[in-house]
Amino acid sequence: MSDVIAYGGDWNPEQWPEETWEQDVALMREAGVNRVSVGIFSWSLLEPAEGVFDFDWFDRVMDLLAANGILANLSTPTASPPPWFGDAYPEALPVDADGRRLHHGSRQGFCPSSPIYREKALRIAEQVATRYRDHPALAMWHVHNEYGCHNARCYCDTSAAAFRSWLRAHYSSLEALNEAWGTAFWSQRYGDWAQILPPRATPSFTNPGQQLDFRRFSSDALVELYVAERDLLKKLTPDVPATTNLMAGAHWDMDCWAFAAELDVVSTDHYLVGARPEPHIDLAFAADYARSLAGGRPWLLMEHSTSAVNWQPRNLAKRPGELRRNSLQHLARGADGIMFFQWRASRAGAEKWHSAMVPHAGTSTKIFREVVALGAELAGLADVVGSTVRADVAILLDHSSVWAQDHPAQPTADLDPVEEAKRWHAALWRAGLTCDLAHPEGDLTGYRLLLVPALYLVSDSGAANVEEFARRGGVVLVGPYSGIVDEHDRVRLGGYPGAWRDLLGVSVEEFFPLEGPIALDSGAKGGVWSELARTTGAKVLDTYATGEPAWTRNEFGEGAAHYLTTRLEDDALAEVVAAVCAEAGVEPVAEAVPGVEVVRRSHADGRSFLFAINHTGEDAVVRPPGGAPVTVAAGDVRIIH
Repeated sequence: MSDVIAYGGDWNPEQWPEETWEQDVALMREAGVNRVSVGIFSWSLLEPAEGVFDFDWFDRVMDLLAANGILANLSTPTASPPPWFGDAYPEALPVDADGRRLHHGSRQGFCPSSPIYREKALRIAEQVATRYRDHPALAMWHVHNEYGCHNARCYCDTSAAAFRSWLRAHYSSLEALNEAWGTAFWSQRYGDWAQILPPRATPSFTNPGQQLDFRRFSSDALVELYVAERDLLKKLTPDVPATTNLMAGAHWDMDCWAFAAELDVVSTDHYLVGARPEPHIDLAFAADYARSLAGGRPWLLMEHSTSAVNWQPRNLAKRPGELRRNSLQHLARGADGIMFFQWRASRAGAEKWHSAMVPHAGTSTKIFREVVALGAELAGLADVVGSTVRADVAILLDHSSVWAQDHPAQPTADLDPVEEAKRWHAALWRAGLTCDLAHPEGDLTGYRLLLVPALYLVSDSGAANVEEFARRGGVVLVGPYSGIVDEHDRVRLGGYPGAWRDLLGVSVEEFFPLEGPIALDSGAKGGVWSELARTTGAKVLDTYATGEPAWTRNEFGEGAAHYLTTRLEDDALAEVVAAVCAEAGVEPVAEAVPGVEVVRRSHADGRSFLFAINHTGEDAVVRPPGGAPVTVAAGDVRIIH
C-alpha cells in the first residue's frame, strides 16, 4: 500500500460549509493524517438529478488534499443511491422476505440483482474514474461501502429470476436440484425452473437447501457488483489498487473468502461491541480473520471508532488510552493502515452520535489529543510496514456452514457456530497464541494444529483436506456437531460425524442437547450438547459419568485427531486446547500473562517487532524469549524491536 502506515479516516466535506475544509486539512496535518476516504456518500451531490453531474465542488476537495500531501481512498459512491433513483425506479428497491418493498430514506436502498441499479452505479463510477484517473491525490479505489450491510438479501421478482439463473448455472438439471434440496420431502418437487422462488415467508420451515443456496446466491450477487465496478476502474486506472471494506468477524451475510479473492488489498471495518465481556478479544478475532483473508499479507483497517458508536443499545465511550490500544492491537495483528469513521463528527443525520477524530466539542478534547498522539506514534513506526504475522494454528471457518446451521430446524438453538469459533479463538488468545482462520478447502500447509470448533457443513474436498493435514503429521481438534452434512445440507449417513468418522475413530448414534451442565469423569464440565458415541479405534481421554466418550484421540497417518462430544466450559476447553497445542509443538512468542496479548510481526530479513498490549488495570511483566523482562504499564502498549 505504502512505505508509511496509512492514517486517517472517512472525510465527508459535503456535510460542512466550504470554509471548514481548510480548517479540516490543517488539523489533519497537525494530527499526522496522510490518508482519507472521500466520496463514499456523495452520489446525490455528484449527480443531483439523473444524468446531471456536478464535480466542481469535489474537484476542490481533491485539489485541497493533493496540495497538502494527503492521499485519497477515492470511493465510488454507489452504496447510497440518491432520492431520484428510488423515485424513478421503484422496482429497483429491495424487498424483504415478507414482501415489503423498502423505501429510500437510509442507505443501500437497492436490489443487488437489479440491472437498473447496476447500470446507474457503473455510470457514476465511470464518471468519477474518468475525471480523477490522473489526479495526484488518488491512491486507492474504495469501491462502494460495506456491501450487504443492510440489503444482503432481496426477495423481489428480479432477484427471483436472477436466483433461478444462478441455480441453472450451478446444477446440471432440475433433477439434480431436486435431489440436492431433498424436495421429495413435504411435496416440494419442482417440475419447472419457473416454479422456484427465493425462500420468502412460508407457513412453516423453508427448505434448508433452498435457504442455503439463496444465501450463496445473494453473496455472489454482491461480489458480482464489486467485480463489475472494479473491472471498470481497472480499465481506466490499471495501476490503482481497488478494495472494499469488509466487516470481517462481525457481518456474516457475505462470503468474505469469495470477496477477498477479488481485492487488491483486503480492508475491513471493526467496531467494539460493548455487550461482549472482553471486546478486545473479539477485536483480535476480527483482525486475525482480516489477516487470513489477505493470505497473511498486510491489510487495511478502513474504519474503527475513536470512542462511542451510535447503533448499539448502550454506546459506551472509550476510556483514556483505549483509542491507542485498539489501534495498535490492529497494527500488531497485521494492519498497515489505521483509519476511523469519521474525520469530523456529523452535526446532523443518523450517525451524529458516532464518535470521530474531531468530536463535536472540538480539538481541546481527550479524543483529539489522542488522535494527534497516535498519528505521531504511527509516523515513527514506518519500519513495521510490510512485516507479517506467522501462526502455527488455524481455526476452520466457512460461511456456508454458518448459513446452513442458521436454519431454525436444528437439534438446539444454543450451539452458535460463530460464537464457538470465537470462544476457541479466545482460548488461544488467553494462552498467548496467535492463530489464523482458514477455509476448509484452503491451503493448510505450514500449520501444526488445526481447530474445527463448529463446522456442521463440509464438502467432500474440505473433509479430505483435513484428513490429509492429519495424515501428513498435523494435529486436529474437532468440536461437536461437525462434519454432519454435505455441501447441500444433506445428512452424511452411517453415523456421525459423517465426514470424519475414520479420521476421528469415533461413531456417534444420537445427539443429546442439554438444558444444563454435564459432569465429566475428569471433573470438567460440559453443557448445551452431548452425544452418544462409541470408539472405532480412538483412545478415550475423558468420559461422562455414564462412561460414554467425551474426549477422544485417534492416531491417523503421521498425525492425530481429537474429538469432543460436548461443548466444554471455558476452563475445561482451555485445558484441552493446551494439551493439543503441546502435542503439536505450538508455543507462544512469550510466556502468557493474563490480560496481556503479545504478537510478533516479522520481515523476511529477520527484523521483528514484538507488540505487548496490556488490557488490564495493573502493570504486567512480559518475558520475551531470549530477552530481558519488559514491564508494560496498566493499559499500555510496548513495542519491542
